[in-house]
Amino acid sequence: MIDVDPDRKYKLDAFLAGPLLARFATASATTLQPHVVPVWYLWDNSTLWISSYESTRKIGELQGNPKCAVIIDVAESQHGVSAVLFEGEAEILRGPRAFVEEMATRIYTRYLGPEGVLASDPQSWIYSPENLIIKLVPQFLKMW
Repeated sequence: MIDVDPDRKYKLDAFLAGPLLARFATASATTLQPHVVPVWYLWDNSTLWISSYESTRKIGELQGNPKCAVIIDVAESQHGVSAVLFEGEAEILRGPRAFVEEMATRIYTRYLGPEGVLASDPQSWIYSPENLIIKLVPQFLKMW
């Protein structure tokens, strides 16, 4: 993680604590065509965690080009922050399965709540053998 002064770090962590929608950008290694998709995430104060499926375009692109960017923004400033941009190289984690399932559960619980995550759809996503976790330790961070 990039060094951030304590006041900005506090604002960053407070902003990212809410269940905001992130936009995740990848680019094809062959065509260089950008691809951006909305994602749910978990920020643990140093790493961004995203749940995904093996068959998605973003995973295919990360396999050929691990460089990515994520932006999380809001119309009105929260905690003195309107947007955070992360850039870096993503790591795709397929296992251990217990870790993938735990992280997926934590991510989905942020957005669906402790009761909502128990529904059949998020449960099938969590335990799908195709589910994996994207780990991004930012190499570049910009907030405004």
